[in-house]
Amino acid sequence: MTTNASPGDTPAVDPAHITQAARDTLTVRRVYGDAYERGSTLVIPVATVWGGTGSGWGSGSGELSGKGAADWPFHLGRSPAPSEAPETSGKPSEGPGSGNAGGDAGGEGSGGGGGFGVRVKATGVYVVDDAGVRWQPAVDVNRVVLGGQAVLAIVGVAASLAWAIGRLRRG
Repeated sequence: MTTNASPGDTPAVDPAHITQAARDTLTVRRVYGDAYERGSTLVIPVATVWGGTGSGWGSGSGELSGKGAADWPFHLGRSPAPSEAPETSGKPSEGPGSGNAGGDAGGEGSGGGGGFGVRVKATGVYVVDDAGVRWQPAVDVNRVVLGGQAVLAIVGVAASLAWAIGRLRRG
């Protein structure tokens, strides 16, 4: 089996490496930040962390690639549908394996991929001082503004409906 890429051109995808990188990223250090001290007050930042990881791999074979790939339904022991019938106009066929215009029927394949994503959102801080430990939540101003806009829109629609119904009853 030959490959177009020489060894070293493209590193192999190692799903274990991706999972380890995600594990290193999704740690308690992301949730509880490094504590710092201001005067006699200790502040411990806290965040909410979401994350996910995924990976995949592929393979290939030469059975349905290259010259003659257009008659692939016959290899499966069934008659092709009209849309699957081999093209006879001399143009390259479309369908499984038609990407091998040279006609070599010894196709190969490989594949791979993966990644992970992380979302970190500040939640608040724990404040430790002479009065004890207390929680100070972080205020998400964007969420507050969006919530206010939604409430105003609902009130506006309700007022418009009440006004329209009142006019219909009077008229």
